[in-house]
Amino acid sequence: MDTTQTIIVPLARPLNKGYVIALTGVLFWSTTAIFISYLLDRYTLAPLTLAFWRDLFTASALAVIFFFLRRDLLRIERRHRLFLIGYGLSLALMNTLWTFSVGLNGAAVSTVLVYSSPAFTALAAHRLFGERLTRSRIAAIFASFLGCVLVSGAYEPGAWAVNPWGIVIGIGSGLGFTAYSTMGKLSARREINPWTATLSAFAVATCALFLTQNGTTLFTLGRAFDGWAILFVLAVIPTLGGFGLYTASLGYLPASTANLIATLEPALTTLLAFLLLGESLNVVQIAGSLLILGGVVSLRGS
Repeated sequence: MDTTQTIIVPLARPLNKGYVIALTGVLFWSTTAIFISYLLDRYTLAPLTLAFWRDLFTASALAVIFFFLRRDLLRIERRHRLFLIGYGLSLALMNTLWTFSVGLNGAAVSTVLVYSSPAFTALAAHRLFGERLTRSRIAAIFASFLGCVLVSGAYEPGAWAVNPWGIVIGIGSGLGFTAYSTMGKLSARREINPWTATLSAFAVATCALFLTQNGTTLFTLGRAFDGWAILFVLAVIPTLGGFGLYTASLGYLPASTANLIATLEPALTTLLAFLLLGESLNVVQIAGSLLILGGVVSLRGS
């Protein structure tokens, strides 16, 4: 019997499972921008108000599901509580910085800056978890970053006519995503159930974002019940599915790999907007999508 083969096959199975979970999560995530754009354009919601209700509905839906189906997942060991508070604050930080980045930089540049996170995550994971920084991984990071530039349209010179603070905050959103990914990996190593970790993160983020609200904007939707319904769907499908499955994938994949897979989001969002909303899809965006896909696929063999 070939002992090398018997070792490789068992190791490959968790990786395959991790890829499937991460890709499914990113597919959920890719619908997020469509929901958010619709809500912000039609109901003139303040971005941080939308983020608060999104997090509140996500945490509430998950808590209700656990209460009726898996009450054991509501229990958090005392030794994990402080860690999970930090995990939730990293989510709140990422959401807040991302929101301000979009306002200061526009969608294209803010997308590129938040997806600078794979490079930061690779460095953090190398230092914290001993994940390898191979040439193929570095090439995949570069390809994915370049693909995000092309897909988002950030290659246009006018897109970068922003103030220095916008760039700083945009890079901060990428570091926030790195913090969230790194803490998600630490959560898996602590053997915290990924769905319990997701509930904790959104509950803490909800409390943190509530501090940013004021009474005049909190109930902007008023009696627009269709708007509340869309906001609820945003919370329980793309948000819960995306973040929950991304966190679950960190139990099987290196943090840098999971973070790179997440860069497929803008490419999938562009494709869905083309198929569902009739938005344009040009050759440059297709080339960028293929670069991101190529970077992610190349990791499978590294």
